[in-house]
Amino acid sequence: MTEEVLFDGDEQPHLLLVDDDETFTHIMARVLARKGLRVSIASTSDEALKIANEDTPEYAVVDLKMNGESGLVLLPKLLEVDAEMRVVILTGYSSIATAVEAIKRGACNYLCKPADVDDVLAALLAKHVDVDKLIPDSPMSVDRLEWEHIQRVLSEYDGNISATARALGMHRRTLQRKLQKRPVRR
Repeated sequence: MTEEVLFDGDEQPHLLLVDDDETFTHIMARVLARKGLRVSIASTSDEALKIANEDTPEYAVVDLKMNGESGLVLLPKLLEVDAEMRVVILTGYSSIATAVEAIKRGACNYLCKPADVDDVLAALLAKHVDVDKLIPDSPMSVDRLEWEHIQRVLSEYDGNISATARALGMHRRTLQRKLQKRPVRR
């Protein structure tokens, strides 16, 4: 991680960091501030919208999976505040389905955790998404295929766990347990 200042004009660009991991947000915010950004932190969708409406950010980094509304639900609401806002979805629960959905909903990029500040800044400042990076080169394992399928069906049912469980023919609690696990890389 380099310590160079990337934004050093009279006005600091405003970045909204939305994640319910308090430690992560404070560390990330401190390093992003050193890079020349003015950073606001929110831990929920409601907090993020309040901040965005009071002081519209140029950039936002939004966690996919938070308490309450997900980052995919928050994303279009942030873009309603300012359609030019560059929003990156950041997640520890990545899947092709959520990556595609994030891009369809207007995210400028999609990053998997762990990601450092340089990764976040590169994603925010990239001219376009490299879709090829979202799709793996080698075949996925059966466990990863199951994760991807669950994510696709969950997306089709707008995150509704009960409807997704019915569509998959599994018990709701079984689906919740599967969703709480971190996805297998391959």
